Amino acid sequence: MNSLTQPVLALFGMGGPEMILIFAIVLLLFGGKKLPEFARGLGKSVREFKKASAEDDEAETKPTGPAVTAEAKKAEAAKTSHGSN
Repeated sequence: MNSLTQPVLALFGMGGPEMILIFAIVLLLFGGKKLPEFARGLGKSVREFKKASAEDDEAETKPTGPAVTAEAKKAEAAKTSHGSN
């Protein structure tokens, strides 16, 4: 076991036999053909969650307030003055 999974398994008190039992139950419930599809969907969900989380973190680090609006007004004024020529 690597160092990343060991604390997680210890947190839930699960070892190898418990994991095998859970895998067998999931295999019986979903079947061999649905298992890859289930894993693919789970992977997409995790990717979407990470992407949304990263966008949220990025939005929190962007400055907001009067300084940003003043910069935006200057940029808009520059665009309109060049466009009217």
